[in-house]
Amino acid sequence: MLSDRLKKAMDAAGISQAELARACGVKPPSVNGWLSGKAKFLRGENLLSAAKALNVSQQWLANGIGPMHASSDEQRSEEVDLDQHPDLEPVRVVKLRLQAGVSGFLVDLDESEAAPIFFRSDWLRRRGLKSYNLVAIRVAGQSMEPTLFADDVVVANTADKEPKDGEVFAVNYEGEPVIKRMSREGGSWWLSSDNQDQRRFAKKECTGDSCLVIGRIVHRQSERI
Repeated sequence: MLSDRLKKAMDAAGISQAELARACGVKPPSVNGWLSGKAKFLRGENLLSAAKALNVSQQWLANGIGPMHASSDEQRSEEVDLDQHPDLEPVRVVKLRLQAGVSGFLVDLDESEAAPIFFRSDWLRRRGLKSYNLVAIRVAGQSMEPTLFADDVVVANTADKEPKDGEVFAVNYEGEPVIKRMSREGGSWWLSSDNQDQRRFAKKECTGDSCLVIGRIVHRQSERI
């Protein structure tokens, strides 16, 4: 929870509620709301200012993803981008750590991606998305070609887990992260690949604890046109 991360960071930095309020340019009751659990997230200027004051990663403070303290290169990248563009919200590229039959997941930062993906706040708002619910992951394999290629980056909305016919989702399938298109056939949900080679990439039934939806794919980045 945001309140737990704030308390941990404040204790580590030796910063009081009043000091954090001054650093963020807000009144102490606002910080009290963050710490009480009433506020579920920070973003924009408040996120930037709090992360700076507490010397922690913005992504970690926002949603608990990645290490508490960003590397100096990552921190400089975030500071420059968000200082110049306070309407941008970062989403880190991560690697998912899953267990078969367990709906939750842990993440590790993708070390090949030094900087996060930035989204405009108004773009997120128009689509009903919250940056703290988003995770960016790298595509592996050829099963979703020509829609998605290996090393493309997709963003999953972890708040949207309800299967939808024809939509693409990130799924925990038997403990492995997969990106598949969901289809409804014969009263059951199936994981389908876009690749035409259906013998090699046969559809699989999505049922029970062996198939747990992580989130719907809402964005992709690709170097192929």
